[in-house]
Amino acid sequence: MTTSVASPEADLNAAVPAPGQPTAAIDTGRVADLIAQLLVELGEDPAREGLIGTPDRVAAWWNAFLSPGGTATAACFTESQLGGQLVIVGGMSVWSLCEHHMLPMNLQVTAGYVPDGEVVGLSKFGRIAQHFAGRLQVQERFTRQVAEYLTGVIGREDIAVAARGVHLCMSMRGVRMEEARTTTVQTSGRFRTDPVLSQQFFTVAAGQWGAP
Repeated sequence: MTTSVASPEADLNAAVPAPGQPTAAIDTGRVADLIAQLLVELGEDPAREGLIGTPDRVAAWWNAFLSPGGTATAACFTESQLGGQLVIVGGMSVWSLCEHHMLPMNLQVTAGYVPDGEVVGLSKFGRIAQHFAGRLQVQERFTRQVAEYLTGVIGREDIAVAARGVHLCMSMRGVRMEEARTTTVQTSGRFRTDPVLSQQFFTVAAGQWGAP
């Protein structure tokens, strides 16, 4: 578990890229050439039936995955009667790539916050998660980035984000433990100081994952 005080992250499209975010446009033609060279080095023939067009398809996928684009400013709606209510958005499943082995990881994400006079549009939670997943990542950094951005959206530090990940770099290589799961949690504000609020969040998150 990781906990830290989050600071606002002003813009998903900031000029200075965050770690794991591509710094330049992807040359898909060059990537396709490199994939073809890789196939040759692996003892394959890129020109054989079944592999024709594969380098181009792989290059197109890399370009699409690593260029998720920005997300529109999160919409907030006035709800003057709200105060002290816990809002939890779960069931968000995103794919990312482990930057250590360039293998996929699937992250189940749950986010919670305490509204005060306004609420955040629900669809934005998923878009924010997708944005930070669409790059070479580590789960710990992803969890922190989502929490920090949401802190900037609501303007307060009453934020909790939990992610439960399946990492193919652990499931299909190395120790090959298919049932292994990694959980990261980033909390701030009242989620750090109010044990009841914190327990409510963790109970709901664990229930959504089907985890004890």
